[in-house]
Amino acid sequence: MQFYHDSTTDKSFRFLSELKKRYRFVLIGGWAVFLYTHSLKSKDIDIVLDYDELGRLREEFIANKNDRLKKYEIKTGEFDVDIYVAHYSDLGLPAEKIREAAVARDGFLAPPLEMLLLLKLYAWRDRRGTVKGRKDELDILSLAFLPEFDWRRYKAMVKEFTFVAYGENLTTLLTAVKSVPELKLNDMRTSRLKKRIIAELSREN
Repeated sequence: MQFYHDSTTDKSFRFLSELKKRYRFVLIGGWAVFLYTHSLKSKDIDIVLDYDELGRLREEFIANKNDRLKKYEIKTGEFDVDIYVAHYSDLGLPAEKIREAAVARDGFLAPPLEMLLLLKLYAWRDRRGTVKGRKDELDILSLAFLPEFDWRRYKAMVKEFTFVAYGENLTTLLTAVKSVPELKLNDMRTSRLKKRIIAELSREN
């Protein structure tokens, strides 16, 4: 099942693939989630890069500065490219920490699975009740339901980056969710996954 139209996600991914050939960046957001889950494709592109790469990119594209949202933006008309840099952007985690922790994933650099969930929880805080907020929820669930998710590592990151409140939001989301048809999960399957995760979250390290 798709969340966005195939034509839009296909164009977005082609654009992303071309960017990867010419620039070094860490992919975050929905497309990074897709690299891990291979479930719902994304529309907008979210990347973290350094100022040298930003300068190079702005020689090729019009990337406007958005001081309100503390990012740079390339608008194509069908999807946006949101660009985040250190000491300016507000991602919940320092951009430099994201770049330092990045790992190779399907030909891209992306945050570790557990860090990506933190980033998604932070993005979701202001978007609940919107279309983007629903996509955030699905991304959060699809990451949390992965069998390889390391909950000890996640809880250590929650402490390191003072993400306790956002961790509580995860528990709230898990408690409320029943079935997730967008991820092809019925009530029974969702219930089993929820119980496993809530047990992991309540377990003492």
